Amino acid sequence: MNKILIVDDDVSILKVIRLRLESEGYLVTSLAEAHDAIEKTKEEEFDLALVDLKLARKDGIELMETLHHIHPEMPVIILTAYGTIESAVNAMQKGAYSYLTKPFDHRQLLLQIKNGIERNRLFREVKRLKEMVGERYEFKNIIVKSEKMKEVLEQVARAAETDSNVFIQGESGTGKELIAKALHLASSRKDSPFLAINCAAIPETLLESELFGFTKGAFTGAVYAKKGLFAQANDGSMLLDEITETPLPMQTKLLRVIEEKEFHPLGSEKPIKVDVRIIAASNKNPEKEVLEGNFRSDLFFRLHVIPIHLPPLRERKEDIPLLVTHFLKKCSEEIKKEIKGISPAAIQKLLAYSWPGNVRELENTIEYAVAMTTRDVIDEELILQTKKGAETNLKSLKEAKKDFERNYIVNLLVLTEGNVSKAAELAGKYRADFYELLKKHNLNPSDFKGS
Repeated sequence: MNKILIVDDDVSILKVIRLRLESEGYLVTSLAEAHDAIEKTKEEEFDLALVDLKLARKDGIELMETLHHIHPEMPVIILTAYGTIESAVNAMQKGAYSYLTKPFDHRQLLLQIKNGIERNRLFREVKRLKEMVGERYEFKNIIVKSEKMKEVLEQVARAAETDSNVFIQGESGTGKELIAKALHLASSRKDSPFLAINCAAIPETLLESELFGFTKGAFTGAVYAKKGLFAQANDGSMLLDEITETPLPMQTKLLRVIEEKEFHPLGSEKPIKVDVRIIAASNKNPEKEVLEGNFRSDLFFRLHVIPIHLPPLRERKEDIPLLVTHFLKKCSEEIKKEIKGISPAAIQKLLAYSWPGNVRELENTIEYAVAMTTRDVIDEELILQTKKGAETNLKSLKEAKKDFERNYIVNLLVLTEGNVSKAAELAGKYRADFYELLKKHNLNPSDFKGS
């Protein structure tokens, strides 16, 4: 039951508003003094406050600011006389939810209160979700420092407010399943099951029975009935990892389940109703897979409602030191070694590497170093020891710029099949200047003909 605070030094107005709101089922606290309202707000939390603009001993805007200092998210509706509307607008600029002019319409009052309480509920829920995602995962599973990953967690918090399907796209090892779990636990389905299946790891002949289950005798060897993952995940969430690897016939069946919210176990004619939130994931570009005919466009649009892109580790290297600290602690506890830290040279080597295997590869690298070290500090010789061609030093800015420029020109020449005029146009350069760049990097356009 929602609790409302009313502050007005006009006793008759207090009484009228109180009776009307109590008749609508609200718990009402009505006070004539600003001081009493402040003390009451310190004692308990209200869902909304109605404050008169002109109180006898305190300005209503000042009182509102004091109440917001105690409970910043509490909506405050200012009650004002017709001649003080300008002041009420000023109050809204200072944080009031809305204002009502006296005498106000009973229906308008109830509508404003209803909308204000709903806004407050949504505000608190978003705050709870953000705190849940941040507190539960910031230091334990999802290590965040980069702006790119902070944006991802913001997306997760917002997506958790809805029940829409989500498509997570990112390279292998970026943590797609971890993000999917965070999304589930931050959602209203958190107390229901979360199940994950790797669509690429299960043969086509077994995938259907895994997802939908089967009855006894449905096929040779079915000596017992099995409950499928969709049925097990009812009321919860399911991660369909590497969804783009699903065979086309299976995609058709998945689409039907998503659209109709029911399926038939193998060997059964009786449909089973399910309510499952789908979180799809892939290390491939789903739009490209649709264009190439590998992924059904109608299934793509059903799943790709809220897209979340996970950046590769090479694009968020500021996360590496925090990840290293996390993995050092984790691996030290598992292997039962006391590791105090990692040398600056080793960190530099980690930062210089491109990490094609992303966070998973970084964890394996740290685990190897912890397992093999004979000291309490990880040195650079144990970092990426098995990786041929791993950069050992950070390049200078001049060298990095030179490498980028050369790679950029190579990409242009590949794209234009060695056509210098087109390449120069794409680069925004004069043809003569582009030839100078070719000469600088010792590149021959004829080498790219037919590329």
